[in-house]
Formats: sequence, C-alpha cells, structure tokens
Amino acid sequence: MSSLPTFLHSAFFYGDAEEFLAGTLPFVRGGVAAGDPVAVAVPPRGLALLKAELGADAARVRMVDMTEEGRNPGRIIPGVLRAFADGYPGRQVRIVGELRWPSRASAKYPACVQHEALLNRSFSARTATVLCPYDTESAGEAALADAARTHPWLVDRTGEWRSSAGYAPEEVLRDCNQELTAPPGSATRTIAEGELPQLRHAATEAALRAGFAADRLADFVLVASELVSNSIEHGSGTAVVRLATEGHQLICQVHDKGRIADPLAGRRPAVPGQVRGRGLLLVNHLADLVRLHTGPAGSTVEARFDLH
Repeated sequence: MSSLPTFLHSAFFYGDAEEFLAGTLPFVRGGVAAGDPVAVAVPPRGLALLKAELGADAARVRMVDMTEEGRNPGRIIPGVLRAFADGYPGRQVRIVGELRWPSRASAKYPACVQHEALLNRSFSARTATVLCPYDTESAGEAALADAARTHPWLVDRTGEWRSSAGYAPEEVLRDCNQELTAPPGSATRTIAEGELPQLRHAATEAALRAGFAADRLADFVLVASELVSNSIEHGSGTAVVRLATEGHQLICQVHDKGRIADPLAGRRPAVPGQVRGRGLLLVNHLADLVRLHTGPAGSTVEARFDLH
C-alpha cells in the first residue's frame, strides 16, 4: 500500500488480542520494511502487544499512548496524527489510531465519531494510510455502525479490505452538530470587550471552588479567556459565558451570535509563523473535551476539564 498516492482511511474490527495483532502487526511491519514513517497511537495494552512482537523494530515506530495524547478527541488530528504526518512532507506514512477503549467516558463518544468524520477532510490531500482498530467486544452495534459511516474502507478479521456501503461522513457531521444545553447550576454572565480581567477572575474563582488541580488552573483560565476573546472578535462583540461544575468536570461554555463555517476549526495544525487564528487549537490542546454547535442562531463552544 505504500506506493498508493492517496489517503486510505479504514476501520479494522477485532475481537481479542490475537485478532488485534493479526490486523495491526502486518500493517506496521509492512511500513517498516518499506521504509515508510510509521506511528502507532493506541491505548497502553495495544502498545505493549505490538512492542513485544516488533522487538528491535519497535524503535523505528513512533509509539503514542492515545489515552493520554488523545484524551480530548478534538486534539487527535492536530496534536497526534497531523503532528506526525506533517513531519514527513511528500512521503507516504502509515498510522494505527485507536480512539475508543472500554474506560473512555461515554460523554466523549460523539466527539470521537466527529473526529473520524473530520479525519477524511484533514488528510484528503495527503498520501497516508490510517488504520483504526475497533474492539467489537466493547464497541457495541451503534459504534460499529458509525465506524462504517466514517471510514470509506473496512477491514475484517481476515485482513480483507472492502469499501464501506454505509460511508456518509457529511451526514455524520450534521448529526454531531447538536445544540449544547446550559450546564446545571451554571453561573451566566455576559462579557464585552475590555472585561476579560473580570472573566479571568470569575474563571479562577470557579476553578478554586471546584477544587481544581493547581497545576492546571492556569490552563482553565487561559481556555476561558481564549473562548471569550474569539467570541468577542468574531461574534457580536459580546460573549455569554457559563461556568459550572458537573460531576467530576469543570465546564466553561461560551455562546455568541457568530457562525463557525470551517468544520476543521481548532483542528488545523498551526503553520510556522502563524500568530492569529490559534485560539480554538489551543483550547483543544488544553481541555479534556471540547464540543461545538453552530447554526443560524449563533455558536456555542464548551470546554470540559476533568477534576481528578
């Protein structure tokens, strides 16, 4: 596959460790043998399995713990996949990327589906092959059906590739563009230009009340500030901000009257020398979950941080 000048995005279905290796190991070894840059971004269990089988060749593969680097699905394209692929311009790259695992919070599922649909746009002009493993024992029928909707190619346990009859990424993106309700008990305030210091103070107080980890408090305040700055600049000049704690998460939700036209907003890697237009990218990099809804009535962006 390394000679194909195109982007191939496939979902690979496996049922156990043996099937995981049967589908991923030849793919990785084939890339190493061909001299292609290869990355494996999967949960720790899969990393351990592949490292043990690859032996010395594991040193020639970029290994990434997806449970850490991809904890926010919105960060995977710019911070993991494109971060790797863009390091090899003009070359065929191979990537194994598994973004679902049994302990992944169900609240992140819509963002995972959206990621898979957007991956096709982000890599449309690149020469790359991305293999996305799906554990059939834990995924469930809905997740497997969504995999068929977001991947143009499907790979079964025998390693056979076939085109996906259900491939419909634009339909998936419409389905994922759901309105975001106000978090229960959230404190709502309207912030105008010149009032960012007050917003930062309110975000700091909310984080302290929630018992937020001190080493990430600055990240939360920075994300709140970036979201509000974007809304003031690109919306109607003001931003409606809601700060809340829900379960084990600290939330900042920002609404304005503007519309976000670019589906890849916040997921396009910054180019060298880029100064502006990096706000949503920074938010995706720092937060544990980012959701976005945009429509005729305006746009809402919600950033969530895990409290633990």
